[in-house]
Amino acid sequence: MRTRLRALRIDDRTYVWTARISHTVHSVDCRRFARLRVWSGGKNGQALQADLVSTYEGGPWGYCATDTSYPTPRDVRAVIELAIQRGWDPLARGGTFLLRGGDSPSAPGLADFEIADSLLP
Repeated sequence: MRTRLRALRIDDRTYVWTARISHTVHSVDCRRFARLRVWSGGKNGQALQADLVSTYEGGPWGYCATDTSYPTPRDVRAVIELAIQRGWDPLARGGTFLLRGGDSPSAPGLADFEIADSLLP
């Protein structure tokens, strides 16, 4: 299946992003999460990667069966701004900058998700 790339413009810079949806066991229940990847420096630019776990409270059939959360451009912007504060340089070449939950798993403006430590290899 082809991956859909989306574009987001912040100030004078264009960011390209994609999100891969999956499920994981978070604490004691199944949660939906999105592996977010963002680029800005062209095909050789350093990628930003963040795992976002849904904060959805669940429905009568359980979290995984009823959660349809997907990152919005507002969520992606919040992640980008936090990553830049933590040292990601969108113009750097090569490699991947991993944004982890750490001390503050939530970014301002990130309403339906929290940033987690890596959930997939």
